[in-house]
Amino acid sequence: MNVTIKHQPSFALAVVALTGNEEIKVEPGAMVSHSDGLTTETKAQGGLFSGLKRMVAGESFFQNTWKAPAQGGEITLAPTLSGDMATLHMGGQDFLLRSGAYVASEMGVNIDATWGGSRGFFGGSGLILLRVSGGGQVVIASYGAIEERILSAAQSYIVDTGHIVGFDASVQFSVQKSGGWKSTILGGEGLVCRLTGPGRVLMQTRSEDAFLGWLLPKLPTKSSN
Repeated sequence: MNVTIKHQPSFALAVVALTGNEEIKVEPGAMVSHSDGLTTETKAQGGLFSGLKRMVAGESFFQNTWKAPAQGGEITLAPTLSGDMATLHMGGQDFLLRSGAYVASEMGVNIDATWGGSRGFFGGSGLILLRVSGGGQVVIASYGAIEERILSAAQSYIVDTGHIVGFDASVQFSVQKSGGWKSTILGGEGLVCRLTGPGRVLMQTRSEDAFLGWLLPKLPTKSSN
């Protein structure tokens, strides 16, 4: 498949060109449009048990598989939140991806929701990581624009957990407080992740948790009515 990302970085759209009879796995709700003749099958990838494990890891229970007709076709994809999109080329090294950042992938890519690090490693930070492996392209999305850092061996970099999109599996990671408990609780920074290279790190310029923290106090309540 050939992926073209348009309208970056605020309202990105992935235009995916498929060859004859080619298939692509797509998260439910990500399809914007497609050419005539494409067909779709919705099922729990790997069966019922695998679908349940995906739910535990924060992903959708079902996944759609779109198939192009003999003459090929096109499908356009977009995430729920406004932001950027990018394509990862898998093959030889695994990638740890934030749950919710996955949009679509070629059939040879595996999203592992059973990996131990995908469940609650970041505790109250709300960040869940999925291990992406196999061969092929993966379409990912971020809330806001995507910023990349390339870490050399033993180089460390600190990222707020709410701004992590993903990083190479070669990168070591650990969660820690941002300063002391006073700074963590009152300073608005919360938990951060220490990432140590070698490998690349992808960040998003906006945080869903920070946006909700701003929005929720402004919503009307029954008592205010």
